[in-house]
Amino acid sequence: MTSPRIAIIGAGIAGLTLARALQTCGFAPRVYEQATVLGEVGAGLTITPNASHVLHAIGLEPVLDNLGMRPDRGGVKDWRSGELLVEISRGNEMLLKYGAPYYQIHRADLHAALVKAVRDHDPAAIELGCEFRALHDVAGRVAVEFADGRHLEADVLVGADGIRSKVRSQLFGDGQARFTGYVAFRGLVEHESLPSGIIDPTSCISTGPGRSFTRYLLRGGRLVNYVALTERADWQEEGWSIRASVGELLQEFAGWYDDIHTIIRATPETRLFKWALFDREPLPTWTQGHATLLGDAAHPMLPFLGQGAAMGIEDALVFARAFSAAGSIAEGLRRYEEARLERANWVMLESRKTAQNYHSGRRENFVSGKHVSAESLGLMAYNPAAVAV
Repeated sequence: MTSPRIAIIGAGIAGLTLARALQTCGFAPRVYEQATVLGEVGAGLTITPNASHVLHAIGLEPVLDNLGMRPDRGGVKDWRSGELLVEISRGNEMLLKYGAPYYQIHRADLHAALVKAVRDHDPAAIELGCEFRALHDVAGRVAVEFADGRHLEADVLVGADGIRSKVRSQLFGDGQARFTGYVAFRGLVEHESLPSGIIDPTSCISTGPGRSFTRYLLRGGRLVNYVALTERADWQEEGWSIRASVGELLQEFAGWYDDIHTIIRATPETRLFKWALFDREPLPTWTQGHATLLGDAAHPMLPFLGQGAAMGIEDALVFARAFSAAGSIAEGLRRYEEARLERANWVMLESRKTAQNYHSGRRENFVSGKHVSAESLGLMAYNPAAVAV
């Protein structure tokens, strides 16, 4: 097909990966972001081999090798004793087994690298201050309205605008995201401020009744990133960067082994935030006409398999490859959805199950090969650069 005009709503990790993947395949997408300044909230991000394949394919391998960490070992610890229940080999084993490394990287570092890669190819590819309002079908094309009165027409529209996607609401009207009962606290601690040997293994999740605590290293090992997940009956606050206090988090993890308390106490109050985890039900289709969804807009993930960003990254390359292989827009959208929908929806549901498993407090779930993870489920063996489209 002749080069279509592809409009992407949202300049997060998924939207920017899509833009760069499309550029790599010879397309000239435009990204429309509601923020007036590009940046990224959050802290650590896990890039499993299935997502590393994509980032390597779009030219970010040097960035990942320079800014990302490749943990040598991972593990699961008991919440009360700190006993290592499961030990997991990472490092070069991931590369040898799956053909791509396992990384952990600061979300802001990856986001900035994607912005640079997209703009280096096309300085006009990202437009800011574009708050999506509505879309309409106009003679087989998609007409888009923005809040400031601007309009555009595109041959294809991709909603990559997150779990509270306005594009999704326009297409499917499936209401508001629901609170799951999980609350995440995220913190960053200077590694040098902690006692020697406390971060062992390099990457670790500790699990207990109604709680889990995941921590790993970032930025050359200088920072310890953690995500502490708890459960609450309701949630009254809105936002991704709500300040939390060390005292509040210590209370949440009362009774847990001492290393957890040591890490929490070392956290500067300016580097401790909390947010609620929301969810949606899987959709039977992501596409209407020439508009479709990608990333969290299509399939928001709970973080328990570490696949939220990875699934959006996978979507991006498969979408670009589908359009490269297609003879028409309708065929490209069909190829994309057929390649992605079943896998992404399945991972959504498995992430929910894993949450219950991790917060069960049952030690027997983490011994004798019973530990459920992205690797045990086979998710890391998927290669978006080679899968059939």
